[in-house]
Amino acid sequence: MKNTTMTITLAVALLGMTAAQAGEFDGGYVGGKIGVNRTDMTAVSRQSPIATGLEGGYNWNMNSMLLGVDGFLDFNGKKTHTGVAPAPATVHYGSHVYGLDLKLGLPNGNWMPYAKLGYAHTGGRGDAYASAVGGSGAHLGLGVEYKFAPNWSVAGEWTNNTGKSGATKLNNDNFTLGVNYYFDKPYVAPVAPVAAPSAVKVEPEAAPAPTPAPAYAPAPEPVPNEIWKTLLENKPVCIEGANFEFDSAKLRSREIKKLDEVVSFAEKHQDVQLESSGHTCSIGTEAYNQKLSERRAESVKAYLVKHGIAAQRITTVGYGESKPMADNKTREGRELNRRVEVCTVLKVEKKVRVTE
Repeated sequence: MKNTTMTITLAVALLGMTAAQAGEFDGGYVGGKIGVNRTDMTAVSRQSPIATGLEGGYNWNMNSMLLGVDGFLDFNGKKTHTGVAPAPATVHYGSHVYGLDLKLGLPNGNWMPYAKLGYAHTGGRGDAYASAVGGSGAHLGLGVEYKFAPNWSVAGEWTNNTGKSGATKLNNDNFTLGVNYYFDKPYVAPVAPVAAPSAVKVEPEAAPAPTPAPAYAPAPEPVPNEIWKTLLENKPVCIEGANFEFDSAKLRSREIKKLDEVVSFAEKHQDVQLESSGHTCSIGTEAYNQKLSERRAESVKAYLVKHGIAAQRITTVGYGESKPMADNKTREGRELNRRVEVCTVLKVEKKVRVTE
């Protein structure tokens, strides 16, 4: 009873937390786990055999939290326990547990604490005394999961379940470390090569051919003198800089090719100033996203300076989540919005006719 009360208290405290950001834990997954099973039975001593298990489920991203279902199958190893009457002097047993949980998580970047509550069947395996014990009841769990790659995570977890036959009760507390594989890979926008824009020249229009004067016609009126003049006008240019992982300002290796295009453009146009502008998706607070966008802009500037572009030619600015280029309600849209753009203004020639 004391153990159940502590479990419910911890679960309520966890579910009452406020998440800073939603993560990328939604989708289907399967996993395996290994750890220690702390088990005892009525009138039988407690022992700690090895515990292994399999699980699989599906998570739904609910903006500030995650809701999922989780099916599991646990195998708890056998050990010899000391018994007292009415149990035999020794009892050699293990157990198996299977069931289904509801899962509530609070993602924060790559981390997600979670609570589980569901229904499980527990059965003893081993001596005749232990094999007769089993039953269904509540299944409780608390854990923390960490996403270390787009498709992979590790999770540390505690679970509790009980099986009962008559007056004999078998209790399990499992402490495990698991690895999960997520089938839904985060969307990565295709990388299209960005051609450096060149100066745009407006070709002069062909001057109309003069009309021959008619014979015996009076002298024509004087024709105004037309000449061509070259004017310079400003042309804004934005070059795609880089996209980033969730909650990260670190450049990914596949973004380097795009930044090399920016380097080539800056080397070709030595007189232009560059602005590195950072952006984020809408997940998280505005204040946090503002700082993250500034770090992303500085990360791109550092790469350009490292590759020969003078630091005084580059300014940085962060726009946070204020200028999305896609819908933040979808994973694809959020991926596109985690970006840096490099913008500048080119002076382009334009020829026009003027009359004197």
